[in-house]
Amino acid sequence: MTTRILVTGGAGYLGSVLVPSLLADGHQVTVIDNMSFRQNSLLDVCSATNFAFVRGDARDAAVVSRELAKHDVVIPLAALVGAPACDRNTELATTLNLDAIKLIAERVSKDQLVIYPTTNSGYGIGQEGIYCDEQTPLRPVSLYGRTKVDAERLLLDGGRAVTLRLATVFGASPRMRMDLLVNDFVYRALTDRAIVLFDAHFKRNYIHIRDVAGAFKFALAHADQMRGEPYNVGLSDANLSKLELCEEIKKQLPRLEILEAPTGEDPDKRNYIVSNAKLEALGWRPRHSLADGIDELIKVYRILSVNPYGNV
Repeated sequence: MTTRILVTGGAGYLGSVLVPSLLADGHQVTVIDNMSFRQNSLLDVCSATNFAFVRGDARDAAVVSRELAKHDVVIPLAALVGAPACDRNTELATTLNLDAIKLIAERVSKDQLVIYPTTNSGYGIGQEGIYCDEQTPLRPVSLYGRTKVDAERLLLDGGRAVTLRLATVFGASPRMRMDLLVNDFVYRALTDRAIVLFDAHFKRNYIHIRDVAGAFKFALAHADQMRGEPYNVGLSDANLSKLELCEEIKKQLPRLEILEAPTGEDPDKRNYIVSNAKLEALGWRPRHSLADGIDELIKVYRILSVNPYGNV
């Protein structure tokens, strides 16, 4: 069945993978994006008759209200993502990550669905050996985490949303991000042949960007079962420390030197392991392993001679 879907921030890292996939499934997709990174990531879908683009800001009430009224589903991707980026621009982080979601929450009707990507960084600092599931208290340790947790609560309280608590995303996109952890580490491994680790034993979960797109489509297809609930989205075999991540990269780039810094600390203090059992119980499964993503990224960086892609 064709669904009319509104995607804010749809020309970004995730949207540039998700939007073409939704169009390929026959849905009507409208993207709102201010193109603040001067990207051209959606040029390949402009020939699609079921695609529309609105140059605008996800915080503009007039633009969002007008477009929201025309659609069945809204996927709010517009956000300032990551602790470093949010710490550099706290006002933008608050207005885009939280206030723009308030705008949607206040205007969405009972017949519309919101599929919202939040982050499992909301778990903050977990307990050693204990998996964080959707019942685990949220204790974000960054402004980024706090804005996303507050936005998720707003949407779930309204009863019209499915929220996806994403693991750390990796993989290639037409609007590439090279500052995300796996993407960054593979780039350093290939170009510098060395990675210096702070807090090397801090753990987190990981997920390929195409599996994130798949999780959105799964939520769209299973909205009646999933509405009103949060779901962790990650690779259940990839709850890894930064040191373990580097060891996985070294399997494909054996000349990599892994160094642990004797002093200093990572300003991002997240440290947790995550259970994805709730979403898996409904039948969702990832299709791309961490090893697949590392192999993909090595090929990407052999094409890209410089690093122009990052949000910080």
